[in-house]
Amino acid sequence: MSGRAASIGLIVTAAVLAAALATGLRQSFGLFLAPMTSDHGWTASGFALAIALQVLVNGATQPIWGQVADRIGGRRVLMLGAALQAGGTAGMALSADILPFTFFAGLVMGIAVSAAGMPVIVASLTRLMPPEQRGRAVGLGTAGSSFGQFLVVPVVGLGIAGWGWQAAMLAMAVVALLIIPLAVPLDGKPAPRPAGSDEETARQALARAFRSRSFWCLFFGFFVCGLHVSFLTVHLPGFVHSCGLPVTVGAGAIGLIGLFNIAGSLAAGELSQRWRRRDLLVLIYAARGVLMAGFIAVPKTSETVLVFAALMGILWLSTVPPTVALVARNFGTRWLATLFGLVFFGHQIGGFTGAFLGGLILDWTGSYDAMWWIGVAGAAFAALIHLPVRDAPTPRPAIA
Repeated sequence: MSGRAASIGLIVTAAVLAAALATGLRQSFGLFLAPMTSDHGWTASGFALAIALQVLVNGATQPIWGQVADRIGGRRVLMLGAALQAGGTAGMALSADILPFTFFAGLVMGIAVSAAGMPVIVASLTRLMPPEQRGRAVGLGTAGSSFGQFLVVPVVGLGIAGWGWQAAMLAMAVVALLIIPLAVPLDGKPAPRPAGSDEETARQALARAFRSRSFWCLFFGFFVCGLHVSFLTVHLPGFVHSCGLPVTVGAGAIGLIGLFNIAGSLAAGELSQRWRRRDLLVLIYAARGVLMAGFIAVPKTSETVLVFAALMGILWLSTVPPTVALVARNFGTRWLATLFGLVFFGHQIGGFTGAFLGGLILDWTGSYDAMWWIGVAGAAFAALIHLPVRDAPTPRPAIA
């Protein structure tokens, strides 16, 4: 029993650290916008377009890497992704022109963060854990991502201030390679099935998911999650500054979101083992809507911004454990990385929409007011669309 517990502890620790590094490094790129555009004479929109392309490529390639991980195991996919991330980050640092920068930041990094990203990590972790511990394990993996946002991003900021942006980015490339040894325990490869068994193929699993109302409800619900996350990540500091508050308040708000999401993700993982996951998602999205509406109504002071950030942090990625659990519950774990990768694609489309639409609305109207109300409406939509999700195992058809 102690050996089994030690093995589970090693797997969870490796997953948490890998998720922290992968997420923290990826979310640090926004810190380079000002120094890189200033030194190279690039436009801010050119830099932002490269990062937005990364989000889209990440979402589009996530199901592909998920299927590869389902076939050969998560370990090798994570190792390859870490190597690509190191190479892509180094290429970004050494690019003197916006076109090669866009290639490395958008295409190479988009592919890299799909292979060495949270969906592959949590899918491998879910498959390796006993069913009664999966919710807790996914909560820990998600909390690791938040810990990376809280810890790695400020460290990168200090590196830029102390060494300059290019040295800091090259150091990030080296640190990305640490994901390779952390991937060793995360094989997550399905055990071989006997010949003649009724194992479902990837095509059959996809066809079954695409016919399922629950799959599409989870997909569009996760779209709203991505819209919220990207809008706040990209635009909350600017919104805070437009309210006449110090820049440090906006930076502190992003850090608080990451810090409090550690608790939120852990709580969501535990509750996913005790509550109906569908009801938990309805509650999370409804709470987001109420919180955003309340924030619109109150005066914008340093205190109200930081309280909002802390409360939003609890709800930030707390959607991930119940969403992963529902995908596994409805469609099994054999093709979990593939199917969750497709649901995650919805999240990334929403992420692109939240980041880009927030900027358009600011340009058109001179304020973020309309975008905040879109966020409230999106939360209501997401809460309602999860109500029909099946929260019980779906009978699998016999496979000839």
